Amino acid sequence: MESRFQALIFSFTVLLAVAPEFAVADQPCDAQLCGDYSACDSIGCDGGCDECRLKTLLGGCAEKGVVFSGDLVQYYQAVTDGGLRQQGRYGGLATYGALFDFGKLGLTQGTFLQIRGQSQFGESINGDTGSLLIASNTNGTLPTADGQDTALTDFLLTQFLSERFAVFAGRLNTFDGTLNAFAHGRGKTQFMNIALATNPIAFRTSPYVTYGAGFTVLGKEGTPVFSFSVIDPNDYATRGDLDELYSDGVTIASETRLPTQLMGRPGHVLLGGTWSNREVLDLSQIARLPVSTAQPLPRASSSWSVYGNFDHYLTTYDKAGTQGWGVFGRWGIADDDTNPVEWFLSAGIGGNSPICGRRQDSFGLGWYYSATTDAIPGLIFSDDAQGVEAFYSVALTEKVFLSPDVQWARSANGTVDDAWAMGLRLFMTL
Repeated sequence: MESRFQALIFSFTVLLAVAPEFAVADQPCDAQLCGDYSACDSIGCDGGCDECRLKTLLGGCAEKGVVFSGDLVQYYQAVTDGGLRQQGRYGGLATYGALFDFGKLGLTQGTFLQIRGQSQFGESINGDTGSLLIASNTNGTLPTADGQDTALTDFLLTQFLSERFAVFAGRLNTFDGTLNAFAHGRGKTQFMNIALATNPIAFRTSPYVTYGAGFTVLGKEGTPVFSFSVIDPNDYATRGDLDELYSDGVTIASETRLPTQLMGRPGHVLLGGTWSNREVLDLSQIARLPVSTAQPLPRASSSWSVYGNFDHYLTTYDKAGTQGWGVFGRWGIADDDTNPVEWFLSAGIGGNSPICGRRQDSFGLGWYYSATTDAIPGLIFSDDAQGVEAFYSVALTEKVFLSPDVQWARSANGTVDDAWAMGLRLFMTL
């Protein structure tokens, strides 16, 4: 472990040494950083890059019909106090893929194929903090929580029937949903904690990698404003078989995300929901079972969740409103008979650095509260979970970012001491 840490520190040192040659710090304060695909995964673009990335995936930058993409996130985190173990862990996640524009390849117009894979390596502190339901390191759970797995996460075919309406089908991952300008980033570019990178309220009904089909309605700027999908409720991250597709039922998921203008500043509001008829454990009946029983565990015939979020810029640095900083919030409620999380809240501030000349740097300060269902009192989850995270991401180059990160977490298991964790994250894109 020590050698891994030294290797990571050596990488940081080398990058710091070469950074001045490629520095982005001297760019004008109103620099446009989302004009090309390479900037889409950079921290400095924040929410504006969600739009940039989506436009790119729709073929805006695929001049020759194929766009290759890839990124690597490495991290070293340690629980410094509390939790289950005071231990340092090094690990990372590589993501790679390609987008094929069939029209530019001389095939059918408006047809796109997205292929993406992920490989996890090393370890994370998720098992050390004692937080049973909330992972302190999002990328330590992808593509599976078991660690050191490789998976095909996307093989998705999209067909545009008009400029603002598209249908899709195939293998997909669900982490591209619940977009937020200041609290998304898949754990790579903004918050590391999964409760601040996405909304965990829907995890019961929406697996990370699965098969499905649906449609998307786009707004004037080419970004989705409404989506509807029917997916298999089972996780296929490490499975390739289709023999039992939809054999356990379906999950229906829908989201709408609309732009807003308040006090002359841009933002978004999002509302979504999921419903699944897959049989799951009925938590409300467990406590009523005898201490010693041979009877099957009780099952419920369905589960659901409803969630939403908002982001709003308080300050913008460019005319397009894609750079600046502001506030965000998330909420969610779920079927407390089937979901360990009954309701969820998170809020905070984040965005691009207010330091002139460091606009591609970013920061975030967030808080979350995860309310445990009362259906299983005192068995495992005897308390509610909550936590706080703060990070500052330094743009070493336009494609390399170094982020110090600190977290405090209170576990849903009341017997575990509050955990403090500190870490460094290095994110690089092609």
